[in-house]
Amino acid sequence: MAKTTPPESGGKTETVTSADGTEIAYERSGSGPPLVLVHGGMFDRSIWDIGDIRSTLAEQTTVYAMDRRNHGDSASSDDCRPDAQIADVVAVVESIDDPVHLLGHSSGANYALWAALRTDNLRSVIPHEPAAPPDEDIRAVLKETMEKTIALIDKGQNEQALTMVVSDFAKFTSGELTEVRSSPVWDAHVDIFHQTLLPELEAAGEFDWWDLTPFEDLSTPTLLLVGSESPHTSLAERLHEIMPNSRLASLEGYGHAAHLVAPDRYTDEVLSFISDVD
Repeated sequence: MAKTTPPESGGKTETVTSADGTEIAYERSGSGPPLVLVHGGMFDRSIWDIGDIRSTLAEQTTVYAMDRRNHGDSASSDDCRPDAQIADVVAVVESIDDPVHLLGHSSGANYALWAALRTDNLRSVIPHEPAAPPDEDIRAVLKETMEKTIALIDKGQNEQALTMVVSDFAKFTSGELTEVRSSPVWDAHVDIFHQTLLPELEAAGEFDWWDLTPFEDLSTPTLLLVGSESPHTSLAERLHEIMPNSRLASLEGYGHAAHLVAPDRYTDEVLSFISDVD
């Protein structure tokens, strides 16, 4: 499986070995309590540099911005099952001496959540709109979107394909789409995003994302972030109902990728929560 082009490094890049031997890279910067960042499925850790999100967080925390397997500087692997992805997050978290604040977005939020069940080295977990398993109607739309994506890629129309996935599948708002399209992140991924995203989506369908029973006993302080204009809020809302130590924060007026268009609002929310927990 091909992996994405490694992003430009602005901090110190290190690696940790995951449970199956896959080398997982992360970029460390800043000082303060450790904060691990887990990106979503379409891009790599460079997504956190849009709006200076990573550098702002690094003013008050030690940021560990990881590349998921098959992304950025991390190694390639044919195994992109959720269990492997979760193990990668756990490997990074447990390589850090002090208890960690763990922030993930979209599918990265899913892996962060389930990693929280598998490690004791956490100070808090901050899932930003974990992806909800699709119902039958959404599955049909997803299948159609993926078929159209593959057809566009077969025609060499990669930019149209990525645009469709970001807007129709991930449901970025027009402002969020404009922001990511105008960044170097877009150009670095437009020709290769499908090589990681499509296999991951196929593998993710085999995981029981709705078995939330274990979260009823997860006492780790949790900040569930959602955008008020996003359609991807159902799993976060369900988790808030059952988790004993959770807070649900709605970013009013924003969609699924609020951090890209309101980075100051976003980092204020995250850093305020970390300060409260610490």
